[in-house]
Amino acid sequence: MSTKRNTLQRQIILDTIRSLDMHPTAEELYLEIQKSHPVIGKSTIYRNLKQLAEDGAIKQIVMDMDGVVRYDKNPAPHNHFICETCGRIFDIDMGLDDDVVGIIEDKYGLKINRHAIEFFGACPYCTV
Repeated sequence: MSTKRNTLQRQIILDTIRSLDMHPTAEELYLEIQKSHPVIGKSTIYRNLKQLAEDGAIKQIVMDMDGVVRYDKNPAPHNHFICETCGRIFDIDMGLDDDVVGIIEDKYGLKINRHAIEFFGACPYCTV
């Protein structure tokens, strides 16, 4: 982790990300923060999001579908379900069995250090 100081703005941004039940874009985060802290500008948000991601406090997710960057409040390894209709991201808190990792390593001669799995489809909001 970086030794950069934790500014009030950075803490507000981090607290806001942690309070949301979604993986927001910088723009969505900006609009949410504006409700209670209208003096925090977009450039401050972008700069602090970059720093928080570099420090490992949050995770940056680049969407393959459209290149949009979203932010995950949970930096720990976990998987995602991504709705191909609306773009919502859902956390899937289920790891890959160690036996499967071993089988993949043995079959292909690999050494797996980490993995991330993304599932794609339609979420409950879009399958109505």
